Amino acid sequence: MDRPDNLQLVPRAKRWTETPASQPQDAGLSHRGRDLRASPAGLRLAHLDFPVLLMNVPLSLSAEIPNNAYMEDMSSSQREICHDRAILQFQSLYKHIAQHAMVYLLPSVPGLQDQPYVSNLGTVLPHCERDTVIISRFKSAARVGEDVVGTAFFKLMNFVVERPPETIQAEPVYFEGEADLKHVRGNLYIGAHGMRTSRNALIWAAERFGMEIVPFLITHPYLYHLDCCVLRMTEEAVLVCMSVADQISLQAIEKRCEIIDVSLEQARAGITNCLLLPGEVLCDTPIAEFGRGSESYRIEKAKIEFLEKICSRFGLALQLFCMTEFYKSGALLSCLIMHIRQLTDRHAARSDG
Repeated sequence: MDRPDNLQLVPRAKRWTETPASQPQDAGLSHRGRDLRASPAGLRLAHLDFPVLLMNVPLSLSAEIPNNAYMEDMSSSQREICHDRAILQFQSLYKHIAQHAMVYLLPSVPGLQDQPYVSNLGTVLPHCERDTVIISRFKSAARVGEDVVGTAFFKLMNFVVERPPETIQAEPVYFEGEADLKHVRGNLYIGAHGMRTSRNALIWAAERFGMEIVPFLITHPYLYHLDCCVLRMTEEAVLVCMSVADQISLQAIEKRCEIIDVSLEQARAGITNCLLLPGEVLCDTPIAEFGRGSESYRIEKAKIEFLEKICSRFGLALQLFCMTEFYKSGALLSCLIMHIRQLTDRHAARSDG
């Protein structure tokens, strides 16, 4: 049976549960006065009330093979990576994040030019009863091989590791991780399709893991992942570049969340490619490298001012980083982080308290 275009991918049966506060818990580790349940298999990362993230030092970073519109606009010499600068920029970001979160570093493998962009490696599903990750099935040939390293890592972490099938009903299946599948709350997600992730991958995930996925069609060549046009601020509010979203997606999101519109210019400047940590938002900007009278300076200044207003509304501080060496891959700050444990609003409030 054909699925209507306005279908929200609702599963046949839900598999997620949350332990009621009244349910007795096993004795275990304590954090901020709260008992953390342990089991013979170990402590679940989902029981921690601080962020747990994955990053990868850019030792294998290269922009030799162009695989997005930004890279295709540059010559091979313009894309040449300065590794000293890339590592310094990465280190600045890593040091800051590590003060607010537990950060695992994925081993670097020579020849994997895009391995530092771990947001595409896979996505952890917070709603599942066990720590569960979906490892990506890349459409970009330059990224094939990253999945092997990611699978080995998450198996060592005692995760249930799943991967979409190669084909469904003779149609190829592609999935590019957290960059294309954003957790909102409970079992509600927003999922991109149309460019790097196929719609059949979203259908497969929804049915297999008891998810409700709002499909978001990606068509803009420079906004080729969901994180280029959608940012979850809270469980009830999301930033969306409405000018590139189809009406069906917008209506579906509006039924579930408040939409804060961002312009195409702001989206192209990376306003949704941020990282949320307890009490703050991290965003990259090259504004220090632009002359004050330039158009690029104006765009970045307007982006920062808009983000400051949003942060003020939600009681967050804005932290800025220069990540220009990664622009040569068409990448922004959010590309460098994958959430292993993402805080809910409830946990974030408790951590700040």
